[in-house]
Amino acid sequence: METTIRTEELTKRFGDRVAVDRINLEVRSGEIFGFLGPNGAGKTTTISMLLGLIRPTSGRAFVLGYDIQKETAAALREVGAMIESPAFYPYLSGRDNLRVLARAAGLPDRRVDEVLEQVDLSSRARDRFSAYSQGMKQRLGIAAALLHRPRLIMLDEPTNGLDPAGQLEIRNLVRSLADSGRTVFLCSHMLHEVEQICQRVAILKQGRIIAQGEVAALVRRGVLVRTIGERERAEALLRATPWISSVSDCGGAFLIDAPGDRTADINALLTASGVPVAEIRKYESSLEEFFLEVTAERERR
Repeated sequence: METTIRTEELTKRFGDRVAVDRINLEVRSGEIFGFLGPNGAGKTTTISMLLGLIRPTSGRAFVLGYDIQKETAAALREVGAMIESPAFYPYLSGRDNLRVLARAAGLPDRRVDEVLEQVDLSSRARDRFSAYSQGMKQRLGIAAALLHRPRLIMLDEPTNGLDPAGQLEIRNLVRSLADSGRTVFLCSHMLHEVEQICQRVAILKQGRIIAQGEVAALVRRGVLVRTIGERERAEALLRATPWISSVSDCGGAFLIDAPGDRTADINALLTASGVPVAEIRKYESSLEEFFLEVTAERERR
């Protein structure tokens, strides 16, 4: 599969502080990729390097096949970005703000109306930017990023400060961008949001990637079983069962890698062997739980 973003040991230091520490990313064409981490983890610094806004201390970054340091103009020709809160002229309308940008880029005014329609702002296009809600301001920022029909969209905290309705609007918009064939690089600390729309993620903590992969592979799924005593015997029985792939600890209970519809079979297996079962149910963790688990593990090291 074609790679849209690739980094090799990308590093940025500010004096003695290491903001981004030897990260290796791979973002595939056409996917929504989540770049996660708490505030101060280095997400915005990374995205700034990917856009050529700041130079890395060491390492390399490739965007759409171009070395971002050596071929900046070519790399950014098909990239649209919204970093942090979008800035527009408050006294101009949404349409006029976009017209300023379009004309500076040599784009026709009809392109402004197309992107306003795409982000569902056509009915409010004549309103002043200062009268827009926070969600509308974010959508106008995305509209500006779409003006030149980019193949890659980079969004830094697009739902920051929005209420649940505004967050839903942005999530739906991001999905529609991916459905149109674009790659979306979504930088966020809102894990529940990313879990809903991203295929793959990387988790950044203190400048380092501590986990990366498919969302479905990072969260834990299976059958949760809690027994009343008899832990060693229960574990031996479960591990000896051919259709159980694995058994691991989950908060004092067993997390069994087995289809959710085998809960009755697991219960029968244990009770028939004299192992009392206190709880048994399907289990699926969240990306937030995984994030807290891996970051806690790193802090203990």
